[in-house]
Amino acid sequence: MTTTLTQLNGTVKQYSWTWQNQKYSVTYETLGQGLPVLLLPAFSTVSTRQEMAGIAQILAKNYQVNILDWLGFGDSEHPPLNYKPELYHQLLPDFVTDTFTTPIIIIAAGHASGYALKLAQNNSNLVSKIILIAPTWCGPLKVMGLPDTVRNGIRETVRLPLIGQLLYYLNTTPSFLRLMYRRHVYTDDSKLTPEFIASKKKITQKTGSRYAPAAFVTGTLDPIQNRQQFLELIQSLSIPVFIIIAENAPPRSKAEMEAIAELNKVQSVYLRGTLGIHEESSEAVTQEIQKFMS
Repeated sequence: MTTTLTQLNGTVKQYSWTWQNQKYSVTYETLGQGLPVLLLPAFSTVSTRQEMAGIAQILAKNYQVNILDWLGFGDSEHPPLNYKPELYHQLLPDFVTDTFTTPIIIIAAGHASGYALKLAQNNSNLVSKIILIAPTWCGPLKVMGLPDTVRNGIRETVRLPLIGQLLYYLNTTPSFLRLMYRRHVYTDDSKLTPEFIASKKKITQKTGSRYAPAAFVTGTLDPIQNRQQFLELIQSLSIPVFIIIAENAPPRSKAEMEAIAELNKVQSVYLRGTLGIHEESSEAVTQEIQKFMS
């Protein structure tokens, strides 16, 4: 196992994971001491554990904080796999089982929420509490109403050697990334500095970085297929569940969050922000998390 230091000031480790008889390297970072907490970043074209840095640094004062880079994203390996929910539904319990010896608290952002919930449903002995930050389950192009044939066609096109690379490039230019952040991710435009956007652009430049994001954007990584499944998944749990609702989230996404909050067993709070609230407003988010965890 190799370790290095990053701007999170934690220890970076490589988890060797076997999937369909092949080994892959999954990166995670650990900082602090105490009860174990696992942070799961949201799936996106620029998904990385660094987006959870603000939460991690505060919690590390009292907990052992672990932040995962999903396979195909961040600093983890980017193999040209056929990315589907089954892959992450297997990766997460394998990682948790091999890494921790006591039940953990999971903090999941965005699309990671469904995978965290499924883990807790199937492995009740592994998770003690779940915190969902602006949870989503429906991929962007599915939210837009594109039919399956169109979305599947886009995913397969992005996987092609030349035209796929070009299409991916056009969707990761600084101007396009800034547009997406302004529309759905951040509420404060002043934070979208050239340096910030450049750091996000850098995430997209790694070899093989287009495969997993293409699956996410087209809805291929949706952990469940409708709201009822999401609600039933939460209702099946016997552990505490807390949700942070992003007040400024897109209407459809906010409606899903509010439907979850209506469940009797779920504790909830509204905070100003949209789908990137865990990164943009990490202090306010962490303050509410700490109240729930204590």
